[in-house]
Amino acid sequence: MKKWLAFALALALSFSLAACSMADDKVNVFALKGPTGIGMVGVMENHPDAYNFTLAGAADEIVAAIASGSADIAACPTNLAATLYQKTKGNVQLMALNTLGVLHVVSSDHSIDSFDDLAGRKVYATGQASVPEYVISYILEANGLKDKVEVEYVAEHSELATMMAAGQAEIGIMPEPHVTSALMQNDSLKAVIDVTSAFEAAAKASGSDMVLSMGCVIVRRDFAEANPEKVQQFLDAYSESVALVNADAAAAGELVQKHGVLPKAAVATRAIPNCHIVFIEGAQMRTQIEPLYTLLYTANPKSVGGALPGDDFYYVH
Repeated sequence: MKKWLAFALALALSFSLAACSMADDKVNVFALKGPTGIGMVGVMENHPDAYNFTLAGAADEIVAAIASGSADIAACPTNLAATLYQKTKGNVQLMALNTLGVLHVVSSDHSIDSFDDLAGRKVYATGQASVPEYVISYILEANGLKDKVEVEYVAEHSELATMMAAGQAEIGIMPEPHVTSALMQNDSLKAVIDVTSAFEAAAKASGSDMVLSMGCVIVRRDFAEANPEKVQQFLDAYSESVALVNADAAAAGELVQKHGVLPKAAVATRAIPNCHIVFIEGAQMRTQIEPLYTLLYTANPKSVGGALPGDDFYYVH
């Protein structure tokens, strides 16, 4: 009887160890709630056995997870990726761009259709001392509007969305999904300018092919070097996920709510077409993001970690 009991305990222990091993074999993936994480919902839905997903409410959580090694892969803002590269002494690589610009000019004045129409007006915005401010400043300066538009910054995206919905502000620049939230609360509001398009036009007028790219996917270098096949499998799954999201916003919206990326499917469904969800890797990724990093570095070196990323920052496979 004792022998059988010992055998049973040993068998149970072996199963337990095997289960732990299988769990440990999963790739740990972090993503920010909101547009940066939307493109990942197909991976969450279709590959639950391959990945442990953690949704973060703030960028600081991504920083801590990458620094501690608890995150192997993460979806985060592009400027944070560059900052983490510096903080980890090169142990972070950029794998793909997943979100272009998510900023829009919202107004109850539907006659506005370009930044030129903002001359002499007061505009409320969010993101002071971060990417949105530098983007807005770039567009205004490129259009000769730097001293002709009054920009007042509000601390929180949700605060500005509430102000716009309540009619306390006539013109605002803010990101999705707060744009959609404000529009759904106030029928008189309209997204009158896509800031991504305005930024691209301003860049072209200056002779640059720079594109506004605000979200990306990064990987820890040590993990990528040890697990090239897993990284490639993830990139393939992510590419398929982005295609799914862009093909059917309603279905994607349901997945966004199901997996907690945004709380409401209706908001997600309406916001997705304005979020510019993409999957851009390799040489195109680098060509697209490097000029933006230069712009951010010029505006404020701290916004990209104090220095421009080196060649080894860009993941090549």
